[in-house]
Amino acid sequence: MTEMAIVLLSGGLDSSTTAAQAIADGYETIALSFRYGQRHARELEAAQTIAKELYLAEHYIIDVNLSQWGGSALTDRNVSVTTDGVKPGIIPITYVPGRNTVFIAIALSLAEAKGASAIYLGINAVDYSGYPDCRPEYLAAFGQLANLSSQVGLEGKAPKLVAPLVKDSKADIVRRALQLGVPIQETYSCYQGEELPCGACDSCRIRDRALYEVGRPDLATPILRSADRAGDRSILKKREHLINAAARGQDNSMEQSLLLNMRGPQKR
Repeated sequence: MTEMAIVLLSGGLDSSTTAAQAIADGYETIALSFRYGQRHARELEAAQTIAKELYLAEHYIIDVNLSQWGGSALTDRNVSVTTDGVKPGIIPITYVPGRNTVFIAIALSLAEAKGASAIYLGINAVDYSGYPDCRPEYLAAFGQLANLSSQVGLEGKAPKLVAPLVKDSKADIVRRALQLGVPIQETYSCYQGEELPCGACDSCRIRDRALYEVGRPDLATPILRSADRAGDRSILKKREHLINAAARGQDNSMEQSLLLNMRGPQKR
């Protein structure tokens, strides 16, 4: 009998790659997504598409409204999304208090009810090392909680927490996604939540940088692809500068605003 796994599926590159990895590891895979009041709810549309593209066994979308108390740029529209790069030692404003803890707890409930033996998580400690709930030690502690808090844990059969991307660079994740056949063009990682990715938030810039690094600029954000096709060196130079600045953690807010304005109007 095929073992079952639960995968937390946001619709972004990392979680989609993680879902594909669970399948490659031989699991019948159930996706679990959350409508948690995120400004980038557009990602849920991507999650539904990915679940279909990967032929996942089931897909649950759960309402847990974390925006009621805010505390993050992703759950409070009065707080601006970060566009000045990930700075070492500083937790980004895009960190959502308790999000992974809430999500994994619900995944544990689903896993126990379904008899799943693993929970796959797309968390990563490299590009977003400031997030406290994306660290290996956090996962280890939650694994102990799974053993203590459930019937299956007491029986010695608690689902294991699997984070295959936790130590991968974003470029490594892209390579893995390509190898596993993930439809990267269907994933959505932008924090702004518009119909098209903004190309300027930290998530977009880190993703684009990785795509260029592995030789797949055709999968980058539309503004960058358009500039490539048109040979618009001014946009490309600004874009390259911003991507490199993001990697170094430098503040380039004025240039980022210019890049955002180049996108033109976006649909809501």
